[in-house]
Amino acid sequence: MTATDRSAADPAPYPPFTEEHELFRASVKRFCLEEVAPYAHEWEDAGEYPRELFRKAADLGLFGIRIDPAHGGAGMDWWASAAAYDALRYTDFPSLNIGLLDQMDLAIPLLDKLGSDEIKREFMRPAVAGESVGALGISEPGCGSDVAAMRTAAREDGGDLVISGQKLWITNGATADYILLAVRTAEHRHKGISMVVFPTGVKGYRVGRKLKKVGNAASDTCELFFDECRIPKRYILGERNQGFYYIMEHFQGERLATALMTNALMDRALELAVRYGKERHAFGQPVGSFQVWRHRFAEHLASVEASRQLTYHAVERMNGGKQAQREITMAKLFATELAQRLTYDCQQIFGGFGYTTEYPIGRIWRDVRLYTIGAGTSEIMKEILAKEEGL
Repeated sequence: MTATDRSAADPAPYPPFTEEHELFRASVKRFCLEEVAPYAHEWEDAGEYPRELFRKAADLGLFGIRIDPAHGGAGMDWWASAAAYDALRYTDFPSLNIGLLDQMDLAIPLLDKLGSDEIKREFMRPAVAGESVGALGISEPGCGSDVAAMRTAAREDGGDLVISGQKLWITNGATADYILLAVRTAEHRHKGISMVVFPTGVKGYRVGRKLKKVGNAASDTCELFFDECRIPKRYILGERNQGFYYIMEHFQGERLATALMTNALMDRALELAVRYGKERHAFGQPVGSFQVWRHRFAEHLASVEASRQLTYHAVERMNGGKQAQREITMAKLFATELAQRLTYDCQQIFGGFGYTTEYPIGRIWRDVRLYTIGAGTSEIMKEILAKEEGL
């Protein structure tokens, strides 16, 4: 197999990938190529995609990868998640990918870790089955990276919590059946936040405008309003006033998933660019045969492999239950920043066609811009690393 062939194929098996992982990867890839990619441009133009895709994704097992079979999951590991994210590159539709990631590694794992058996039966099992869609509600108009500054508050009234406030930048916000919601339950900044599961059918809840974004146009990202919304106190997740610490821990899974997804999209961008470079001719030869492109893509192939191995190192530590904040932070920072440069070059070889959203490369280039911002900005990643290393 030549280097060029290798760049257009699935990655060579990494030691922890088992036959079960590879079969899972293949089934997810088939779903992407047959059920999503052919319709991506249509859904992009519509600004939305069918909710039915969540049920189809659930049938593949995407929402229960690491969930105990007792709750409808597959009981697999982070390497199975890595295989799934790698295969999801073939949607050619990052708007869907971000919605699936939100369900896979933001909403469901938090329910799994903090929910009582009753809450798992009521909320997690339907989510794993694709019957309900979840969202994570943390960010607010005045609270993004500074989680402890949130103002959405919950007060006790008998056996209920009464919630008022506003959330912003909520992926799956318009379609969510439940929200893993961070609320202020005490005045202390860090020790005054609790996590609750919030059913969206509650009186006083309202979805505001769907935000117009630069990219991920078919992913619903909304502002949410809570006006004296009542939920039972039993919907508190974990311990009261410990929500800030749960969120900080939970970010690790989201950031690792983001790094995995970013690596996969870089692989896809390179695959598309190399193929186009062979097919498109200029000045009597394939565009990709010019040294400027051959050398540029050679550098990118090396960089993506470095990013993948760094991310896999983080997966290995996470999978083994080891402290992995340093490795995950590095992987998220390196992968998402690299993606900005790599997808720029992959788009560039397409010329004018690359500047349209009719070609997948245009959507990938535009949509990966989000990943240096979501799940903690690159600046926050650098600050975390600086503290970790005592700089």
